Amino acid sequence: MTPSRRCLLSLSAAAFAVALFGCASPAPAERQTLAPTGTLRVAVYAGSPTSMVRAADGEMRGVSVDLGRELARRLGVPAEIVVHQRVAEVIDALKNGRADFTVTNATPVRAQDVDFAPPLLALELGYLSLPGSPVQTLGDVDQPGRRIGVSQGSTSHGVLSRELKHAQVVPALSLQAAGQMLRQRELDAFATNKGILYELADAVPGARVLDGRWGLEHLAIAVPKGREAAAPWLRAFAESARADGLVQAAAQRAGLRGTVDVR
Repeated sequence: MTPSRRCLLSLSAAAFAVALFGCASPAPAERQTLAPTGTLRVAVYAGSPTSMVRAADGEMRGVSVDLGRELARRLGVPAEIVVHQRVAEVIDALKNGRADFTVTNATPVRAQDVDFAPPLLALELGYLSLPGSPVQTLGDVDQPGRRIGVSQGSTSHGVLSRELKHAQVVPALSLQAAGQMLRQRELDAFATNKGILYELADAVPGARVLDGRWGLEHLAIAVPKGREAAAPWLRAFAESARADGLVQAAAQRAGLRGTVDVR
């Protein structure tokens, strides 16, 4: 009996994937599938702790950054962090084979372009506003004349464009642009996940994340279509990252707030 088989005996179903990952190393085929160029290209966008933020010393942090680097380490390949301005650009890079890995909101629309591993954590969706804005509660949002900002091409852009019946949805080209639009009073509020909203609140004096939520994001590892051969190994990596505390550690290092346990 091989050591790997002994390691898997008598395990519960919940622990199976974690144990399998701990016992098995990636085969060359899996390494080639997940990092076909020999480097794991990790696509991120600036300003979100779920993706990439910079510490005071300039160090890159974020759930995508840390998990991407750990996956590359376990695959035995270097990691290359490729920074974009918007999440839509990240998804486009994966869709078109210019990137290999990210962590993002797992939605049915995005699942048409990329494949997802099991969810890692969930984030509340909310709104950010400034003092003097007519939007100070969730009930103030969908009113005539309200200007609600979203990241262009984001999930929030698509959902709120359908769900808000009276307010105007205003796309911002980047999170930096969104902060500037809030300061210049071009927006009454900005909508996205609370991880980003708290980051923006820290950078925009007086800004406040409103109480309550209008939904949840379920964050998961995303890879390009056509890499199904490595799917079991990638699922096991995701389960291991959660069980071993890697996800929580990455979130803490990046200062991620607004999380909800997916279990």
